[in-house]
Amino acid sequence: MRILDRYLAGAVLGGTALTLAVLLPLLAVFILADEIDKVGDDGYGFSDALLFVTLSLPRYLYQVFPIATLIGALAGLGQLAARSELVAMRAAGLSIGRIVRGAMLGGLVLAALAIATGELVAPVAEQRALAVRAMAETGEAMHISGQGLWARDGNAFINVRDFEPGAVLSDIHIFEIEDNRLRFATRADEARYRDGHWVLTGIERSRIGADRVTVERFERARWDSLLNPRLLEVIVVEPHALPVWGLYRYLRYMRQTEQDAGAHEVAFWGKLVQPLLILAMIFVSIPILLGSARTTGTGIKLFIGVAIGILFYLVSRTFTYLALLYGLSPALAAFAPLALFTLAAIVLLRRVG
Repeated sequence: MRILDRYLAGAVLGGTALTLAVLLPLLAVFILADEIDKVGDDGYGFSDALLFVTLSLPRYLYQVFPIATLIGALAGLGQLAARSELVAMRAAGLSIGRIVRGAMLGGLVLAALAIATGELVAPVAEQRALAVRAMAETGEAMHISGQGLWARDGNAFINVRDFEPGAVLSDIHIFEIEDNRLRFATRADEARYRDGHWVLTGIERSRIGADRVTVERFERARWDSLLNPRLLEVIVVEPHALPVWGLYRYLRYMRQTEQDAGAHEVAFWGKLVQPLLILAMIFVSIPILLGSARTTGTGIKLFIGVAIGILFYLVSRTFTYLALLYGLSPALAAFAPLALFTLAAIVLLRRVG
């Protein structure tokens, strides 16, 4: 039985890998077509656009993972059905539950890959992509590391450790160099861009002399920096591009400051549902295959899978808009489409059984 489980899981994984191999180049073409309009603006060249597209792909990969899994499961398991292997398995006494279990093993691997992509790869790649575009458009050099964003401003080096929604920088460090020596080291709790300049608050400035260090503290001061506020796009990204922990921090901050956190709550719950959604898509594929294992071609099954994927997208977007516009619970908006499609699959499986 373990051999059959691995065989079914391998079919799901192989079909999904083939589907992603087709979808990702198409996504890249669509993203590049959108970026072409920006090529030529402020030094943003075609090579920059290509690099931006490449770095943006992990985020889009994460977003299409559930639909790709559904199509991949139909393609992989559909080949088994076309060769009557699923019929032979059932004739040999393999229950529908065991077929579902084998397919779900592949789904668990895909869910783990999706989590790794969405939490580890996509957020970093997205920030790199925004950095590439921002550097090309503004001409300013920057670097993103585990210690935040680094940028050069004349003879000063700026390090932004943290950020909050609303174009607010937090935990800023400014190192000023004169005659190849560090002369001033400034730390500020917060920076806001207002009326064409930056305003620092909670400032502690250290003047580094030859024999001593003098520390001054200020409540507020103007910061005449050449740092372009457009660079904020590098660290202030859209909610759906953030990892779960980043969304959680956003939500906590916005609730403390009594700001509208609807979009971030919807994105947060959507991230939590994503692994379950991948498993649900595989579960949905089983009754489609078993209901017509010998009478329907693979092409028709794939068309049904694409139609179901589009229908799920429309239903999930509808619940998202209901949550944003009419105050529907974001958790309910995330779990309701999943529950509806899973329930429909259970009903169909019972009929097949």
